[in-house]
Amino acid sequence: MPRESNADKFTRTQKILSALKRVYPDAHCELNFSSPLQLLVATILSAQCTDKRVNLVTAELFKKFKTAKDFAAAPLAEIEEAVKSTGFFRNKAKNIQACCVALVEKFGGEVPRTMDELHALAGVGRKTANVVLGNAFGINVGVVVDTHVTRLSNRLGLVKGTDAVKLEQDLMKLVPPKDWALFSHWLIWHGRRRCDARKPDCAICEIKNLCPQIGVKINNKGTKERRNKDEP
Repeated sequence: MPRESNADKFTRTQKILSALKRVYPDAHCELNFSSPLQLLVATILSAQCTDKRVNLVTAELFKKFKTAKDFAAAPLAEIEEAVKSTGFFRNKAKNIQACCVALVEKFGGEVPRTMDELHALAGVGRKTANVVLGNAFGINVGVVVDTHVTRLSNRLGLVKGTDAVKLEQDLMKLVPPKDWALFSHWLIWHGRRRCDARKPDCAICEIKNLCPQIGVKINNKGTKERRNKDEP
């Protein structure tokens, strides 16, 4: 694809958004939760772990720990054991407990609704804060940049690189604020259902005419694959 002007990229982005909205009208966060606290805990657990595994763990976890006070008062080893299968469980358990201690001490056990307050909590970066704000409170402060969003936004030629902070800022210039939370869901759903990292199904992709397929080539079997493992 020839080098795009900023105006052309913005126009193409709006077409991509419209197409993904039609394809995935029910796109939503696939972590199971029934409260802001549950989503906060689940998102912390989701680092380097699949949503499916997190949902299996939290189905039992949230029966045992119902409030921030429950997590804050529990023996750390008990939380570690409960989240062990999500990987990096000691660090995750430590962050969850420290986070919940802060919620009890500073916010009456409730999850705050601002980026600064959330970002100050243990284990909560911008991605986690954006997940909670966008999905638990319907507040669009930024774009959730996870591995799917990084990979697809690079492949689509919307951004370049892997620095999450820079990618978020670049994407916020292309995507209308009202769509920031949904944009992440649309890309995540598309990444899981159509645009696989290794073998994207380009032949029947709903946005193939809007995609420069960066990092994708035709192999000798006539199918699409990533160019090499180091490319986004």
